[in-house]
Amino acid sequence: MMNPLLDFADLPQFGVIKPEHVAPAIDMLLAQNRAVVAALEVPMQTVTWENFVAPLENSTEQLGRAWGAVGHLNNVVDTPELRAAYNENLPKVTEFWTSLSQNIALFQKYKSLKTGAEYETLSPARKKIIENAIRDFRLGGAELSEDKKPRFAAIQEKQAAVSTKFSENVLDATNDYALLIEDEADLVGLPSDVKQAAKAAAEKDGKAGYKFTLHFPSYFPVLQYADKRSLREAIYRATVTKASALGEVFSRCADWDNTQNIVELLQLRDEEAKLLGYRNFAEVSLEAKMANSAQEVITFLEDLAKRARPYAEADLAQLREFAKEICGIDHLESWDTTYVSEKLREQRYAFSEQEVKQYFPESNVIDGLFQVVQTLFLVDIKPDTAATWHKDVKFYRIEKNGQLLGQFYLDLYARSGKRGGAWMDDARGRRRLEQSMQTPVAYLVCNFTEPTVIHGVTQPALFTHDEVITLFHEFGHGLHHMLTQVDEIGVSGISGVEWDAVELPSQFMENFCWEWDVLQKMTAHVDTGASLPRALFEKMLAAKNFQSGLQILRQVEFSLIDMHLHTDIDPASEQSIQNVVDDIRGRIAVLVPPPFSRTLHSFSHIFAGGYAAGYYSYKWAEVLSADAYAAFEEAATKGSVLSGSTGQKFQTEILAMGGSRPALESFKAFRGREPTIDALLRHSGMAS
Repeated sequence: MMNPLLDFADLPQFGVIKPEHVAPAIDMLLAQNRAVVAALEVPMQTVTWENFVAPLENSTEQLGRAWGAVGHLNNVVDTPELRAAYNENLPKVTEFWTSLSQNIALFQKYKSLKTGAEYETLSPARKKIIENAIRDFRLGGAELSEDKKPRFAAIQEKQAAVSTKFSENVLDATNDYALLIEDEADLVGLPSDVKQAAKAAAEKDGKAGYKFTLHFPSYFPVLQYADKRSLREAIYRATVTKASALGEVFSRCADWDNTQNIVELLQLRDEEAKLLGYRNFAEVSLEAKMANSAQEVITFLEDLAKRARPYAEADLAQLREFAKEICGIDHLESWDTTYVSEKLREQRYAFSEQEVKQYFPESNVIDGLFQVVQTLFLVDIKPDTAATWHKDVKFYRIEKNGQLLGQFYLDLYARSGKRGGAWMDDARGRRRLEQSMQTPVAYLVCNFTEPTVIHGVTQPALFTHDEVITLFHEFGHGLHHMLTQVDEIGVSGISGVEWDAVELPSQFMENFCWEWDVLQKMTAHVDTGASLPRALFEKMLAAKNFQSGLQILRQVEFSLIDMHLHTDIDPASEQSIQNVVDDIRGRIAVLVPPPFSRTLHSFSHIFAGGYAAGYYSYKWAEVLSADAYAAFEEAATKGSVLSGSTGQKFQTEILAMGGSRPALESFKAFRGREPTIDALLRHSGMAS
């Protein structure tokens, strides 16, 4: 029987892929790729796209797809066997990509293409691929002297291993922690569905009582609703110290402490940058981004912090006053803020997140999301069939005029063995084949509360409004990947898009979660079937920018920590790292976390997720997305922003173009001008 990881005819065969398939498939693909590379290294009389780039892309794409499927499974159904297979093969794969990026013969051929006669006849997409390749070869160490290349390769391999270990530590510490509450009286304030889920989790372990974990749908409602302050403190402390020496599970497994992994990653990145001739890793990171320098990013963030600070200070003053007068809390602590904020929100706007949640059953949310996409981009989304990695995963196709554009897997619920958070990743990209078009396929992954079973009856999963926003966000990434019309895989979809622009479509989609005509069609009360009442919607809208000052400062705080960690610290000093964190919090935050907080130890975005010296991208791209959405507001008719004509232009100029041209050019083609910060400030309630 053929190894399922080597079947590239269509979709990944998730129903039959096993850990024992990984090594044989990866070894075979690596051997094939090395043979192709060796053949392409031979001197050619004339280097062309067809005799050089095409065979290289064909070969490396198969390796990327197979390894991508393995990495995906490692993220969503982690098992000891799969983890072992992944970690066994990771060094081999990393070594290949590193050696490829340093291959001077291939580098010279790309440069020959750039200066050759054929270049001017190539499409803009192919020209962009060649330019990106030359840049990436330089960043990959191709121009290093031969005596330095082995060390550079070792750095890449070590970074991959340490990043994986960082992620595993976060997952293991998350999965290991359990807070069992035996007395229901300790859970006063918690919504009934949260208690039901906790009770079901305890029963699954064969225990009485209520089990709470560090998975978001489990711990966050405790911070938000639990009246018992010591319970909130316990779950808060566990959350902000996980994967650190201060974490509760540390005594059971000291290997889960990420302190040394953080130090080592920063050292490796700094050494990589110095080898390449840069002053720091931020300069390396920004080579493939819209921003021109670390200082430009820092100036942008500090300006945003300055604008947000008065609003944040007012938010905190109101919170402290309310905590003291209404909640009886004289000294507001970090484990109180979510709870007091929810109480203040309920009083000020007379609604709770729990009340809103009853109007967002899963099926209605999914239907509403699909309706928005179908209206804006004139496409059809239909159920489809495919082998999946878990029984809860669904599969869909997107068509336009009966023609397949793309497909996607939808994995919504939190579970043991699944990495936390939400993300979109690609299973394969769009590219033109000899006889057909390979259509893109995406993974859309969230960690929402699964449907509960009460007395043998399955209750529909209910989403908070924040979870609905998360779903729209990830679907925006999916649209960027699936609605591309670029035929060259190197710049189709999200490939080749500057990292600080890749959040534009995702943040753009979030805005529709605040539109009345959208929510009318995507809500139905779980008991009565009634859509969201207008009065409740108006309260939600009034509360939309509740504590936006605090929220913006928190994002700026993390973004500045990330940027300074990669620009101006001694990466060999653990104390230097903590000093950066403390200094920025002291300057930026108005509510400073307690000294025991170790949120850096689970900051997977920058230590295991590709956002190193790039976390600022969320706020940077939000300027673009808010300004882009303003075009829909300007085109609104009869109270609806669901403009098909504006949606078509957004699709044509931004989604369809992928990475085939600079993101700023795509934005200006859509908007007709440079982006401005005005719409972001207005949407955040901070317009003057």
